[in-house]
Amino acid sequence: MAASSKKVFELFVSKIPWTLATKEIREYFGQFGNVKRCLLPFDKDTGFHRGFCWVTFSTEESLNNALQKDPHILENTKLQVQRNRRPIAGQKSSRSPEDD
Repeated sequence: MAASSKKVFELFVSKIPWTLATKEIREYFGQFGNVKRCLLPFDKDTGFHRGFCWVTFSTEESLNNALQKDPHILENTKLQVQRNRRPIAGQKSSRSPEDD
């Protein structure tokens, strides 16, 4: 099966204050363009989110708009924002002996 060539316009955001929820993050990043998805994983034991998320935009322009702004500050906290570098479909994220 051939790998999909569909591009993903996604940010990885970390250092998110525990007081923020998906709604606030989605609204904040919505100022840069259409947010297609916002994934904020939660810890099953504590019930709090894990302090990082992925924000997916509909267009590369929206992604670039978000990357151009620095700093990103919410709840008086500077978020760490970077382009998400996903492994190509079908490849493992860690290096294997065959890579050498």
